[in-house]
Amino acid sequence: MTDYGEEQRNELEALQSIYPDSFTAVLSEKPTTFTITVTSEAGENDETVQTTLKFTYRERYPDETPLYEIVSQENLDDNDIVNIIKLLELQAEENLGMVMIFTLVSAVQEKLNEIVDQIKTRKEEEKKQKEREAEEEEKQRFHGTPVTIENFLNWKAKFDAELLEIKRKKMKEEEQAGKTKLSGKQLFEMDHNLDTSDIQFLEE
Repeated sequence: MTDYGEEQRNELEALQSIYPDSFTAVLSEKPTTFTITVTSEAGENDETVQTTLKFTYRERYPDETPLYEIVSQENLDDNDIVNIIKLLELQAEENLGMVMIFTLVSAVQEKLNEIVDQIKTRKEEEKKQKEREAEEEEKQRFHGTPVTIENFLNWKAKFDAELLEIKRKKMKEEEQAGKTKLSGKQLFEMDHNLDTSDIQFLEE
């Protein structure tokens, strides 16, 4: 008959030696509860993600899965938390009948490393996107608006309308100038500086 208590005590001892810095002392003995903090490897800019997992042994563990929950986390979003819980469920089912805490923690460790890589990839994508947008802005600044049939026709219609308006104004000005234009006789009559004796002499 399996001595579950013995198996659980042996695993606890092993876990304490494997995770000396991240294993917390047993929180309660009946049932046995403890936490292990898992931290990813540092990313490119030394960013890390971290989670603290709380495990509780069921009476018949490892023939029953342990209870587990995430009690704290750093730099993880809700989606990451959901994925970690799903991963723990899957690993616990696959390892039923064997002591499994080390396996579960290792799986979470790998997942956190993946998340850090994704953060790096996401940041690189964001950087590239910003560079592309800046490049587009630069092109627009130097090349102006690209000519399409549509915007050319709009421009031409506007240009023709302006040209027509200029012609109309010019014709109107000429028309008004024509109305006020004096004939030679009128100019002559208006010129009071002309000597009348000269005219008489011419008539004789």
